[in-house]
Amino acid sequence: MQLLTVWAGLIAVAVSAFIHRSSVLEDDDTTQLPLVIWHGLGDDFERDGLKQVASLAESINPGTYVHIIRLADTGSGDRRATFFGNVTEQIETVCEQLAANPILSTAPAVNALGFSQGGQFLRGYIERCNSPPVRNLVTFGSQHNGISDFQSCSLGDWLCNGAEALLRSGRWTDFAQGRVVPAQYFRDPSELDAYLEKSNFLADINNERELKNVQYKKNLQSLNVFAMYMFDDDTVVVPKESAVFAEVNSTDGTVTPLQERPIYKEDWLGLKALDDQGKLHFKSAPGQHMELSEELLRKTFKEYFGPVEDGKAISSPRLVAQPGY
Repeated sequence: MQLLTVWAGLIAVAVSAFIHRSSVLEDDDTTQLPLVIWHGLGDDFERDGLKQVASLAESINPGTYVHIIRLADTGSGDRRATFFGNVTEQIETVCEQLAANPILSTAPAVNALGFSQGGQFLRGYIERCNSPPVRNLVTFGSQHNGISDFQSCSLGDWLCNGAEALLRSGRWTDFAQGRVVPAQYFRDPSELDAYLEKSNFLADINNERELKNVQYKKNLQSLNVFAMYMFDDDTVVVPKESAVFAEVNSTDGTVTPLQERPIYKEDWLGLKALDDQGKLHFKSAPGQHMELSEELLRKTFKEYFGPVEDGKAISSPRLVAQPGY
């Protein structure tokens, strides 16, 4: 009986993959690419909100196969992984997860949508493995240049409060950098030396250390579009300008836009190259952090995740780039 069950499962997966591949190849020689979503801090793959986003993506672009990244088998476990875990190991898990999916792994490319911290994690996926390759990356309120303060937690949310306490008391300890997720993208310009020495994740994928990872740059440059949304009234992400790679002086509040920073001028990640080609899009969204309207999502899905002409889905570098730390 167990053997029959296994075979039935394998057949179901194969049929699903065949139906998907058949449905996205239209008479006008276009392909509807799958969409991968990585949610943010405190969220999980079972939330109704994410399911609604997936349903909307499918309705706007019929034939879209949506995969919501999960780091545990249960919603509670997945939520816990947004607060506690090693981000480098989590990205390795996601690389394996996407490569093992029969639909994603056989698609010519995928599109990617990152909510809050899921945005910089998807960028880490692109830089470190990118197999299946990402065509368009869209991030909402992501902390691409890190955070210099941690969000306030709701009363009784012990996961959030526990992470906050560890972040405030010892963010540069080996424990925090190996186990507390927000600590691994903490970046205060006034603590830059400690950040460059101890950061487990962000300093590496931003190529900020002296030794640059050329594969990171090559992989990110392979994107067709990289669109970053910043929320106008965001008080959860500090500073909010991190969503568009800007740096903010924590003392006087001076904002240095991406184009005036060494990461862009010296093109450590290929962002300048993308910008020169019109592939780097700076966007704004009204309201507080992750206050997403259906209208904005519809516009985004139409603009960035619509069908592509066959042969124009990218074939980006598939070499695995080893983390530099």
